Amino acid sequence: MNKQEKVNFVINTLYKLYPEIPIPLDHKDPYTLLIAVLLSAQSTDVRVNKITPLLFERADNPYDMVKLSVETIREIIKPVGLSPMKAKGIYGLSQILVDKYKGIVPNDLKTLETFPAVGHKTASVVVSQAFGIPAFPVDTHIHRLMYRWNLSNGKNVVQTEKDAKRLFPKDLWNDLHLQIIWYGREYSPARGWDLDKDVITKTIGRQSVINAYHQKKSPNKN
Repeated sequence: MNKQEKVNFVINTLYKLYPEIPIPLDHKDPYTLLIAVLLSAQSTDVRVNKITPLLFERADNPYDMVKLSVETIREIIKPVGLSPMKAKGIYGLSQILVDKYKGIVPNDLKTLETFPAVGHKTASVVVSQAFGIPAFPVDTHIHRLMYRWNLSNGKNVVQTEKDAKRLFPKDLWNDLHLQIIWYGREYSPARGWDLDKDVITKTIGRQSVINAYHQKKSPNKN
């Protein structure tokens, strides 16, 4: 297959597997999504989804959030990890939303990136999932699979995002980034990977990755 045929195969396979795409993080509006995505850094969506109801019961908008102390926020979110930094970020961005944006999360990527504890990936998730603006947030699953599929060189997530945006049609970015995440979790994980179930990698994958998989599964006994 040439590169375009590989891209088409990825798109078609993912849409067959995930015609309807669930959002991994529970939320009800742009603000609660922003907080949930911030909390998910170096944590799991499952863990975040257990903690956000406890936090949002106390404060599900920036006006109520700034009524809590940073220490109170930290105690609530402690199970997701990195709680000191995340608590300061949640309080800080909530104060900015109250002071400058009438409590409304802006739909601008660059503006969101200036908020405390909000990086490019978090901002990209929010604009894509909350506002429908095309973006391609790259997490560990997308970074791994773009390399396995020989669609990016694996150099870093910045390069992976550039390659994804270059290869995939812009109107599909918001669906594809979620579809690839779900596919990575279910069919092409970092650990416990079964190539026979991973039809995309098996069909279009980087040969060195496939060879390494087979060598690991059938080590030389001599």
